[in-house]
Amino acid sequence: MEPLISIAWLQENLTRPDLIILEAGLPSAVSAGSAPLPEDDGIPGSIYVDLNKYFADEDQVLPHMLATPSKFSEDAQALGINQDHTIVVFDKFGIYASPRLRLAFKAMGHDKVAVLNGGLPAWRATGPTSSPTTSGSHRQPGNFVADFRPKVFCDAESVREAMQSAEHALVDARSSARFKGTAPEPRAGLRGGHMPGAVNIPFDSVLDQGVMRSADELQAIFDSHSLASKRLIFSCGSGVTACVPALAAEVIGVTDIRVYDGSWSEWGARHDWPVTTD
Repeated sequence: MEPLISIAWLQENLTRPDLIILEAGLPSAVSAGSAPLPEDDGIPGSIYVDLNKYFADEDQVLPHMLATPSKFSEDAQALGINQDHTIVVFDKFGIYASPRLRLAFKAMGHDKVAVLNGGLPAWRATGPTSSPTTSGSHRQPGNFVADFRPKVFCDAESVREAMQSAEHALVDARSSARFKGTAPEPRAGLRGGHMPGAVNIPFDSVLDQGVMRSADELQAIFDSHSLASKRLIFSCGSGVTACVPALAAEVIGVTDIRVYDGSWSEWGARHDWPVTTD
């Protein structure tokens, strides 16, 4: 399944019995330059998924880290998700948290999952009737069982190894000001700056008003940082918006992609790990 699907595709396939639609939600999130739509508005039949609760490892002190396979399976089954479901994920900001939820399913062995390009704002712009997004509590339990793929997300040790390899490149999806250390971090106790050798592709730079830019535009962005043939590791503040440029990389055919799950919430808190503002 393609990583990104259009509004037209969803409209044509909305009544498919194997389709399940998930809204990726982060209640505390503030999207750059965009306000969320009202909470009572959604795509018909969709299920709201709070990423601070579902598919997150609640034993971790870092925010919404990827759940263990057993916890992931329990959450998916509670939402009525089956092994044979085709999953479409969206969010109220356009593209913000939905790529994170998609990549989480990919990490658990499910390939039939895609992000709705433009999310709910694009859906509403076409004029179809919207309806409340449900919690999923009314659904029959699903049979989803995770088949963990360890190379979709990575840890700090993998990042440190990549920093020593010319084959790898680190891509930071935070804002330019946070990357340079000229703006404060939103989480207390974190240093400003970035990992040595990282390049900055702010997550919203690959979007145009919440819609993924064209393949040609995305290719130009990645080429401007000399990322051709590199093995890419993406990071951000907490492992969510890093998945947006990671999705953009997939759209242009990049296949060797990982996301650093701890991201700056972990790296920036460790004063014994290298940080630069150059």
